[in-house]
Amino acid sequence: MKSTKNILPLGGVLHCLLALTALPARTHAQSPVFTIMPDQSTIKFSIKASVHVAGTFDKWDTTLTFPSTDPTTGVLTIKVQAASVNTGSRIKNDKLKSSEFFNVEQDPLITFLSKNIVQTGPDTFDIQGDFTIRGVTKTETLRLKVAGKGTGAGTISGTMVFNRKDFGMNKGIPFVKIGDQVEVIVNLKVRKVSGPPLVFKQ
Repeated sequence: MKSTKNILPLGGVLHCLLALTALPARTHAQSPVFTIMPDQSTIKFSIKASVHVAGTFDKWDTTLTFPSTDPTTGVLTIKVQAASVNTGSRIKNDKLKSSEFFNVEQDPLITFLSKNIVQTGPDTFDIQGDFTIRGVTKTETLRLKVAGKGTGAGTISGTMVFNRKDFGMNKGIPFVKIGDQVEVIVNLKVRKVSGPPLVFKQ
């Protein structure tokens, strides 16, 4: 005969199920939920060079989540398909995709995962995070400005500057003198889906 000493009465089971079902709803209601609209957003880059080198990435995904109404508790993740680089020049694109630069065959993703957010002004933030390119990860800072606070929709825009040689991109481009500093330009269109508004320090 099977033991029944560990079996809850039916009423107890139903009570537990109802309690578990209710928990996510309460947590969800306390946290603002945002979505990023990729068709109105861009991720670009620029490198100082004797011949202008700049472009955009056509394929990427990013998420922004908040466990509370404090914007400094947010987590920003960006995942870029390196092979989607578009400079408007096939020769430049192929060079950047090669093993000397993005190395897209071995390392198809360029990623940024935020670790710490500091509000530096009424609408500005410094976001430190793990930046990975070519399989190398280092801490970099993304400096952002927020527009449209309190409207339920707005933009998050800013830049991150890194040294390409820190990530093993030591080569040049034939007949083009390029600098070491790469500027990443982020412009994200954001819309609040649900939950309370974020509370910014003034």
